[in-house]
Amino acid sequence: MPLPLFFAENIAINAPRVTLDEGNSKHIIQVLRMRKGDALSLTDGKGNVFIGNIFDEHKKACVVTIQEHAFQPSSSRTSTIAISLVKNAARFEWFLEKAVETGISNIVPLLCERTEKAHFRYDRMQQIMISAMLQSRQAWLPVLAEPVKFKDWLPAHNNTVKCIAHCIDEAKQSFRQITDSNDDITICIGPEGDFTEQEITLALQHAFKPVSLGNTRLRTETAGIAAAVLLAIK
Repeated sequence: MPLPLFFAENIAINAPRVTLDEGNSKHIIQVLRMRKGDALSLTDGKGNVFIGNIFDEHKKACVVTIQEHAFQPSSSRTSTIAISLVKNAARFEWFLEKAVETGISNIVPLLCERTEKAHFRYDRMQQIMISAMLQSRQAWLPVLAEPVKFKDWLPAHNNTVKCIAHCIDEAKQSFRQITDSNDDITICIGPEGDFTEQEITLALQHAFKPVSLGNTRLRTETAGIAAAVLLAIK
């Protein structure tokens, strides 16, 4: 049976012991009722995995003695989903959870011209991602950007393959075919009302390719999950 896995930032590679924060400590000691000597795993979300044993079962500052360290390499390519925020925060949180489970590298919340007003709580979103990383037993936490205006983000993005999934009828390449490559890939997904024609034109001017995610029109968060799955099954 796998050891319980917890997230702890900034663990020194050669540290003999680590003191965990109050949240982790309380969960380990009071919820899981683990005791001195029990084994567990830690990750910093940057590929490092540590195996250790509880040295001090303090409920606010649990101390773990590190026994082993291993590094898990990241994917050979960077995958980025830049996606419009949606008014219903729960739907965006669901997308975040599933995107992390599939192994996406970067997530960029976009503010498009038709993006409805949405409340974005970065700390809550980050915690959802951490929980999804631990649940899926991964050692890499995707990078979550702060929300950014689509028109401001486009010029600064330089991944090898850049795609935009929009709903206007025109010739598009299947995103499934594009994900067969080993190149770094970015896909942009717009709000429920789609990107405006001006936004699409601007994206094309910045070398973004129009792509299709299938034959049906998808909700924003569903399109994000479809893209994440296609990126994961290369």
